[in-house]
Amino acid sequence: MTEETVQQAPKIEFPCENYPIKIIGDSCDSFIDVVIEVLQRHAPEVDPAAITRRDSSNGRFLSLQVHIHAQCIEQLEDINRDLRETGIVRMVL
Repeated sequence: MTEETVQQAPKIEFPCENYPIKIIGDSCDSFIDVVIEVLQRHAPEVDPAAITRRDSSNGRFLSLQVHIHAQCIEQLEDINRDLRETGIVRMVL
């Protein structure tokens, strides 16, 4: 495979002021609070009122979309790791 045929991930220039994160997980009473706590630990500027919520059609899953001021790739990796460690987050995009 040549370099031309390999599709490369887009480069992110940091800091990135309006970086979107989508979090999908099990629908439960504490899901939003847990996600907000993790996000604010790594990105204190996160406004809970600015989070977009979407329930799955069967109500089993919940997705949240939030925009953060991303400082570096390590910050994004830390957020991803900590969200997955909650046990209720299934996917972070």
